[in-house]
Amino acid sequence: MVIPTHVPIRTCVGCRNRAIKSELLRVVVGSDAHGQPAVCPDPRGTAPGRGAHLHPASECYDLAVRRRAFSRALRLTEALASAPVRDYLDSLD
Repeated sequence: MVIPTHVPIRTCVGCRNRAIKSELLRVVVGSDAHGQPAVCPDPRGTAPGRGAHLHPASECYDLAVRRRAFSRALRLTEALASAPVRDYLDSLD
């Protein structure tokens, strides 16, 4: 039996709880359906650039939006639309 020596841990920007990276959804700056800059889901975790992590639950998403956590975690000066993340979370249900 192989015991992993290191398991990556990340903090959810919504609830601020720590979890294993594989349990969280990575979000990055991308573009929405209209070509405007937006916070977009990165379920494979391979998109280039700075990312933030979020539990794939609407409660954590709502907390992140209310606290303006996406802009802070992604080091943005202006707030971006996060509708693509909401749409992705809704498609999981």
